[in-house]
Amino acid sequence: MRENELIVAIVERGYADDVMKAARSAGARGGTILHARGAGDEARDRFYGVTIQSEKEMVLLLVEKEHKAGIMKAICAQAGLNQEARGLVFSLPVEDAVGMAPEDSLPDFSQQ
Repeated sequence: MRENELIVAIVERGYADDVMKAARSAGARGGTILHARGAGDEARDRFYGVTIQSEKEMVLLLVEKEHKAGIMKAICAQAGLNQEARGLVFSLPVEDAVGMAPEDSLPDFSQQ
């Protein structure tokens, strides 16, 4: 059974395609892009008395564990905090995943 990780990249609106391009260049097969809105410090996020809601995009990539570091490095180089995308990238372990390949079968959840 292969081990998987979920890479999450949160970037400024309009930069999700840059994240996907970088991830694919490092071996990712695909991902999911979600539209999001930041929820920060209201006092800091005000402009002329109007609260600014920062529009974001989230890119979710389910990858094999051995490819995680290379993909994360590629994303950071293209869309990290020091780039215009102001991207935050992190990963989470994935205990079970089904449907990534035709040979995948359902895990035995009764043993958990």
